[in-house]
Amino acid sequence: MSSTTTKDEALRSATSWMESEHDSGHAGVDSYFGKDVFSHKVMRQRLPKDVYKKLMQTIEHGEPLDRELANVVAVVMKDWAVENGATHYTHWFQPLTGLTAEKHDSLVAPDGEGGMVYALSGSELCQGEPDASSFPSGGLRATFEARGYTAWDATSPAFLLRGENNVTLCIPTAFVSWTGAALDQKTPLLRSMDALAAQAVRVLQLFGTDKGVTRITTTVGAEQEYFLVDRKLFFARPDLVNCDRTLFGTKPPKGQQLDDHYFGSIPRRVLAFMAEAEKEMYRVGIPVKTRHNEVAPGQYEIAPTFETSNVACDHQMVIMETIKRVAPRFGMQAILHEKPFAGLNGSGKHNNWSMSTNTGVNLLDPQDETHTNMQFMVFLCAVIRAVDIHADLLRAAIASAGNDHRLGANEAPPAIISIFLGDMLTDLVEQLEAGAPTRTLKGGEMDLGALSLPQIPRDSGDRNRTSPFAFTGNKFEFRAVGSSATSAWPNTVMNTIVAESIDVIVSRLEAEVGDDRSPENLESCVRKVLQQTVKNHKRVIFNGDGYSDEWHKEAEERGLPNLRSTVDALPKLVDAKSIEMFGKYNVLNEDEVRSRANAYLEKYALQMQIESETMAVIGQQMILPAATEHQRRLASSLQATQAAGVESAGQKAELESFVKLVDNFRSSVEALGAANEHESDGELAHAEYMKETVEPLMDKVREYGDKLETRVASDLWPLPSYRELLFFK
Repeated sequence: MSSTTTKDEALRSATSWMESEHDSGHAGVDSYFGKDVFSHKVMRQRLPKDVYKKLMQTIEHGEPLDRELANVVAVVMKDWAVENGATHYTHWFQPLTGLTAEKHDSLVAPDGEGGMVYALSGSELCQGEPDASSFPSGGLRATFEARGYTAWDATSPAFLLRGENNVTLCIPTAFVSWTGAALDQKTPLLRSMDALAAQAVRVLQLFGTDKGVTRITTTVGAEQEYFLVDRKLFFARPDLVNCDRTLFGTKPPKGQQLDDHYFGSIPRRVLAFMAEAEKEMYRVGIPVKTRHNEVAPGQYEIAPTFETSNVACDHQMVIMETIKRVAPRFGMQAILHEKPFAGLNGSGKHNNWSMSTNTGVNLLDPQDETHTNMQFMVFLCAVIRAVDIHADLLRAAIASAGNDHRLGANEAPPAIISIFLGDMLTDLVEQLEAGAPTRTLKGGEMDLGALSLPQIPRDSGDRNRTSPFAFTGNKFEFRAVGSSATSAWPNTVMNTIVAESIDVIVSRLEAEVGDDRSPENLESCVRKVLQQTVKNHKRVIFNGDGYSDEWHKEAEERGLPNLRSTVDALPKLVDAKSIEMFGKYNVLNEDEVRSRANAYLEKYALQMQIESETMAVIGQQMILPAATEHQRRLASSLQATQAAGVESAGQKAELESFVKLVDNFRSSVEALGAANEHESDGELAHAEYMKETVEPLMDKVREYGDKLETRVASDLWPLPSYRELLFFK
């Protein structure tokens, strides 16, 4: 589709879609769920029993992968894929671009007799060799240091990617350089999961609850918010095409102020898209659970149920790719940017995180009488300590150019990282600080006052949508993650900081308890250690309004960091305490940490540069011509009025005011264009320049540009308006 689509063409196309019918009905989900996944069921049916059992030891219990199994697994996986139409395979990985990457290799090989065979060897399954110098590496790799490797992640199931006339076997992998340095998101995530598992099992051993536990994993359920706009309208907006967000646009008369879009009836065209997208997600085994309208017009959400962290993060990437891929079939474009429309709700990826044993126990489930569940209190206090000590690192983990626009309003949490515990847990923590907890607050039941309505249980605490890190029943919801971001990196950080805190707390407990593991002594020692932990780190607990000015002042008094921008936050990655922690738990060495800081700063600066250059082009080539033509009309109208012998002070004042506005816009665009010519040395210097110099100029250009939109004749204005983008569904 041409990027030169005019606004009128786009509007005609959108209207025609609105008037058409599109039925996406299909068979029941059970007829195709997981059909395109090399699942446990498929492996159990096809693999020799001894091979299957050994492979399950790796997948379910974290034991090292036996490479001797690879040849058998590869043959079975190849046969299954070919039976389902696959002709190629790819090592599917997640480089530091924030997206996924794939290089397709054919499953077809010559047989030496003039024919062909399908083949996939164990070595091809286990290891690939993509170019390591063409992806962001933050300085770890140069062009003359190109060798890199992909390594099979057996714990994340292979799946089939279906195209219009092709099927590709996707093998989830890690991506490292020739030196072994992690160049991706998966490698540190898997390392962090191992680190947390090693520390968490020590807690269970201390309490004697480790029977049958061979593996502890973190689990994730990441909600995904996104916008949908008509595809023709999308391509009539160069800012959406280049930047995935609007750089100009005035607030429409009707936006989200009536709260009528949230949970409202899903438009038929959108619902048809959702059904088709979910069908594709179901086929590859993604357990999609929820779909609904979000707060802003044109905004929607999809959410899966909980899975092991690395599988959930892989599935999150597939969800985003599927949304983007399926939307055009229905004449729409999906926008994953955190803040595509100014003044409206932004999009996040609410990351629900917990810890679970292989026996099915959620370690963050407080249970009914929580004040007696000291094991839960250990894990809770470990999270509190971790968030307090590493609030700056958590902020850096969700830092991006897009998220800077979102944080702080419209249900997006502020940049100040704090924990919401709710009434019940806050009461328990306060009891713990004072001595021994003796009670657990209960929510009771609610009588709704109508005989036909049931009495419903009331939770023991309310929710807080302004908190960046909130306890929500049996998990923590990290609400600050951006909608376009990979969830792997924030989860890597969470796993690591909690692993460190568990290590510190359980080491103190082991020293206090000594050889006396009696229940009385254990409980006394736990209270003593946790009491001190609460006193040292309770400042991070906040259950109030995170948007209020009072909280910002109070947070400063408490000593909590307020890293308002990506440029403020990312340097915290390379603080000594962060480097030491990542290294101690074998998640990232110092070079790997510094490489990520450099790569993310570079991405921020380049995104800002693309936006500023796009804004200058739109201003020069689209808005100024429309504005000068409108100015010509005003001047002609005034001249004609005066020629008729009629004086109009109003017309003259309008022309003078408009000419001044156009001149201001022209000069601001010229200033922005000049600023774009600047070159900086180093990633941090470039990022700081874009933040401190270019961004204020962009704000000024937008201010004048949006004023022009309110005054230029609608038939001249070259960009589809917010009203058209948000409501033409």
